Amino acid sequence: MIDVVALDGDDTLWHSENQFVMTQQRFTELLAGHVDKASLDARLLERERENLELFGYGVKGFTLSMIETAIEVTEGRVDTADIKAIIDNAKEMLQHPVDLLDGVEDTVRRLVEDHRVMVITKGDLFHQESKLARSGLSELIWEIEIVAEKDEATYQRILTRYDIDPATFVMVGNSVKSDILPVLALGGRAVHIEYETTWEMEHAEADKTADGYWELDTIRDLPELLAKL
Repeated sequence: MIDVVALDGDDTLWHSENQFVMTQQRFTELLAGHVDKASLDARLLERERENLELFGYGVKGFTLSMIETAIEVTEGRVDTADIKAIIDNAKEMLQHPVDLLDGVEDTVRRLVEDHRVMVITKGDLFHQESKLARSGLSELIWEIEIVAEKDEATYQRILTRYDIDPATFVMVGNSVKSDILPVLALGGRAVHIEYETTWEMEHAEADKTADGYWELDTIRDLPELLAKL
């Protein structure tokens, strides 16, 4: 029997990655006179990977990595107007309305009838709290965990903190790396709902035959799946 249903935030409950994609496209256009798109994308990804331990996930770390990359590829000659444009794009991302995925609100309302529902999401604390508050879902959620990383150690701390038996716990999210593999390794269950775009650093493969693993096309099908369990 499933007791606790944990939901990822970005790209599971609301759209997020498409904003990063759009902002990175603007970044590419901004620096088109200095470097080709493929090289710029590679440099930015490398800088994001190196900066992750310092800045963490989210818009602010992404922005700092863009600024650092711009300085590097222009050999320090990047115009201050371009730096301002990068910062303005970041502010736009932070202020962007929360756009729930299709079927999310109805599904969450159905889930809370039979389960304790929590959100486990990673990223900037202030931004994630803001998105949850603006989503209209926070009043339905039992507990909210905003974490720096989603690995086995993090999930184990959460399970221990709330005295949750892994066998009665299911994590639902769009990232195999962050939402699926660590939970399965701890004896929990996991449901993957693929989003239209996946960040390069979140790519991973799941064993589709693993016990406790399911794939759904839409979150609307989640209550029916859980009812069968």
